Amino acid sequence: MPEQGSLDNSKKEEKEMVVNLEKECGLIETILFLDSEPLTIDAISNIAQLSKDITENCIELLKEKYLAENCGMELAFITGGWALVPKKEFWNVLKERYGNKSEGKLSKSALETLTIIAYKQPVTRAEIESIRGVPPDNMIRHLVERQLIQEVGKKDAPGRPTQFGTTKEFLKFFRLNSIADLPKLDKNDEETFILAR
Repeated sequence: MPEQGSLDNSKKEEKEMVVNLEKECGLIETILFLDSEPLTIDAISNIAQLSKDITENCIELLKEKYLAENCGMELAFITGGWALVPKKEFWNVLKERYGNKSEGKLSKSALETLTIIAYKQPVTRAEIESIRGVPPDNMIRHLVERQLIQEVGKKDAPGRPTQFGTTKEFLKFFRLNSIADLPKLDKNDEETFILAR
C-alpha cells in the first residue's frame, strides 16, 4: 500500500499538471471555437503545435469544464473528430435564429424519408416507397440538395436502381459520430421495416 506522503505528492503533481495545462487548454478551446469542422486529436495537435498526449489531456479537461450547468457549450465527438457545439437543450431553443439557412427544419415527410434511408441504407426509391406508401422523389431531391443523403451505388437487380445512403453532413446535423450511434428502433418500427422487405 502506498504511503500517505507519496499519495499527497502524486495529487500535488496531478494538480500542477492541470494548472500547467491552462494555457494549452485555452489554445485548444480557441481552435475548436474557430474551426467549423470537427477535428481529430492529430489535427488539433498539429494546429496547436502540442504533443498528442497534452492534446488528449486538454480534451479531457475541456470535456469536464463543459459539463457544468452554467456552460452553454459542450465538447462533442462528431464524425470522428472533436467540435465545440451548443448544448442540445439550448440549441433546440436557438437553432431557428442562429442555424444556417441550410439547417432549417425538415418537414415530417422529409424526416420520415431520411429515417428510412438512415436505418435501411443502402436503399432504393422503390424500397422507400414500399415503406412510406408514397413516391419519395421530391423528398429524395430535397435531402440530396441539403447534402443529408447521396447516391451510394446501384442495386444488383433488374434496372440497376440507384441506392441511397446518408452523408457526413447527416452525421453532423444529428451530432452522431457514426451510423452505429442512431437510436435503436422500437418494436413497431422494426416490424414496419421488416414488412417492407
